Amino acid sequence: MNNDNKMSMGQMQMMDLGKTGTFKGVEVNAGSASIYKMDNKYHLKWSDDFKIPTSPAPSWQIVDAKGNVYLLNQLKLVGDKQNRDIVLPSYIKSVAKVQIWCSFAEVNLGEASFKKAININ
Repeated sequence: MNNDNKMSMGQMQMMDLGKTGTFKGVEVNAGSASIYKMDNKYHLKWSDDFKIPTSPAPSWQIVDAKGNVYLLNQLKLVGDKQNRDIVLPSYIKSVAKVQIWCSFAEVNLGEASFKKAININ
C-alpha cells in the first residue's frame, strides 16, 4: 500500500467538518467547539482552552439551521475532561450553534456559532 492510500484511509476514519468561533456569554468566554465524523458517527468536541463553567448543571445544547434547540449531555465539574467529546444523536440533522446551557438556572452561559450551519446525518 502506498502513502496516498494510507492517507485516504486515515481521512475516511476521521473527517473534520468545522469549528466554531470563540464562546461568548455570561460565564463561558473562551474556547471553541468542533464537529468531526469518525466511524460513521458525528462528534462534538470542545477545545483545550474551553473552561467548564462553575454554574450548577451546565449542559451541551445544539441549535440547528432551522432554530430547533436540542439539550444534550451534561458537562462535568471544573477540570474534569468527561463529556469533552460527545457523539451527536442521529435525529440532529445540522448544527449552527453550540450553547452551554445551565439547566438549574435555565440560562444560556455562552454560545459559539459556525460560520455556516454544518449538515450532518
